[in-house]
Amino acid sequence: MQRLTLAGRLIITLIVLAAAYFGFRHFFGDKLGQGTATAPTEATTAGSSSTASDTYDGGAASTTNATSGTATPTAFSYSAPAPVNGKLKGVVELGASGFNSFIVRIDEQKNWKLEKAEFGTSLAIENMASDDDVRTGLKAYIAKMLDFGVPGRDIQFVVSSGALKAEGTQKIIKALKSLSYVVNTVTPEREGALALRSVLPPSYADKAFVVDIGSGNTKISWLEGGAPKALETYGAKYFQNGTDDATVATDVKAKASQVPAGLRQTCFIIGGIPFELAKQVRKGDERYTVLNAADAYKLDNAKSKAGQNIYRAVQEATGCQQFVFDWDANFTIGFLLSK
Repeated sequence: MQRLTLAGRLIITLIVLAAAYFGFRHFFGDKLGQGTATAPTEATTAGSSSTASDTYDGGAASTTNATSGTATPTAFSYSAPAPVNGKLKGVVELGASGFNSFIVRIDEQKNWKLEKAEFGTSLAIENMASDDDVRTGLKAYIAKMLDFGVPGRDIQFVVSSGALKAEGTQKIIKALKSLSYVVNTVTPEREGALALRSVLPPSYADKAFVVDIGSGNTKISWLEGGAPKALETYGAKYFQNGTDDATVATDVKAKASQVPAGLRQTCFIIGGIPFELAKQVRKGDERYTVLNAADAYKLDNAKSKAGQNIYRAVQEATGCQQFVFDWDANFTIGFLLSK
């Protein structure tokens, strides 16, 4: 190298630099050129509604995680129409876990609004309350409704299909009749149809179904050819009869799998156990709360775990990824709407 002239050394240096330049461009030039073009594309894709697996008219989208396959439900935006010049009506539900009462304002178009709800318990179902206990409790419910402004003739009493299976229910019916009130009883199929009427918005009639998880039984319902169809399966107190989780899950899946595929986008869910689940994720005083997946909840008592097993079985059988709890709806309100 020392024998080379100054001009020769410069020529060799230029050749080395040129080789390095073209080599660098060959291996890295394309990647450097992609940097500015990729960023806008990713931003557009991320903001597009087409990335959600399902987008529902009038409601919320359920976005599926491509890695895990699990759904992350968004807020539910539907708002029920308010009644115009509605009248107050009241109903007392005699359920498998006690008495619940609802005061509702209903207009001529059957739009309704829940004005007051009260949830209670009763040992009558377990046949541990005296006739006088039952009569006193029922009188208290009636008095509160009258004080709220509900006319006595517009107070109804409905016995749930699950409660009818309990021996102590006959004591309640007897006490009501002694007070000159009419007691309405329903079959599981009728109860499921009434739940459907109270909770399913008209705009969801062709893309949703309803589940009512009660203590005595669970009702799965939907509209088929414009008519309600309802199936009964186990309720959340099945453990009291020694029935195992697997048996219940199998039956629930068999019933839930009959829901037409086109109606599985959204499930409106009500009942005592969904109420407990919704309390954990409710934001403010919203009427509709989107539940987390069943396995996301950590529950610590037998009844709640049993209800969770039912909820999980419905999820697995239908593949539905948006379960919406309605804080106001109840099958007995559906009964009032049918009058």
